[in-house]
Amino acid sequence: MIEVVRPGPLATVQDPGRPGRAELGVPVSGAADAVAFGLANRLVGNAAGAAALELTFGGALLRFGRSAWIAVTGAPAPWTLDGRPSPLNAPCFVPAGASVEVGFPDRGLRTYLAVRGGIDVEPVLGSRATDLLSGLGPPPLAPGTRLPVGEAAGEFPRVDVAPVPEPPVEPVLRVLPGPRDDWFAADALALLTGSRYEATAQSNRVGVRLTGPALTRVREGELPSEGMVTGALQVPPEGRPILFLTDHPTTGGYPVLAVVVTRDLPLAAQLRPGDHVRFRLA
Repeated sequence: MIEVVRPGPLATVQDPGRPGRAELGVPVSGAADAVAFGLANRLVGNAAGAAALELTFGGALLRFGRSAWIAVTGAPAPWTLDGRPSPLNAPCFVPAGASVEVGFPDRGLRTYLAVRGGIDVEPVLGSRATDLLSGLGPPPLAPGTRLPVGEAAGEFPRVDVAPVPEPPVEPVLRVLPGPRDDWFAADALALLTGSRYEATAQSNRVGVRLTGPALTRVREGELPSEGMVTGALQVPPEGRPILFLTDHPTTGGYPVLAVVVTRDLPLAAQLRPGDHVRFRLA
């Protein structure tokens, strides 16, 4: 068991999510930064679908009842093992009874902690992921939460450390034109891709609210609800886009001007309030 002494601002259990159930109104959810999540699992020899912890803005303190191998990836938060600084993006051995404390990242937002064997909470609809919008999966971690660890499986990787670049100060996200770009002024897409936007504090795993130049609509009213995908840039009437992340609703009634390409979604997942971001056509 792993005991959560302190969860930090927001800590959840995540895995690849619940794909293929959108027609039932079930979001995909899952790890917001799939690249960092996948690396953490590979570093400890887990299967790709093993559940890990997603720590939003760090701040967690965990106590290990049994010895374990772990890896910490994603937003580069300093972390310690019984008070000793320990490396990111590397497999590390945690003795029984030891404590792991994850600090606050200087850049980025979401840090991942994988343990060999995976977090073995009860799956819901085939996934152990916490979905903040629908409420599916385990609740966000709280002080005193005890997390079971599964049996180790798979060959242990012969890796000392994985080279990972620092998150960019101002990411550039590639986009494709959206299905409703005809609802906007002719220069709206050029304005989006030629401007600088800022992530606001009204952001979470559902989506990142952006502030910047308003995107003018030329059609009034609202759409009938239609399917939404992760990465959609949905634009409410005031013209400031919302970038949908993994816990987004399966449908929406605001027009989508553009969609962030899948490969750039991990960068979007690391946007924190106050960060600036730019978009360009893929």
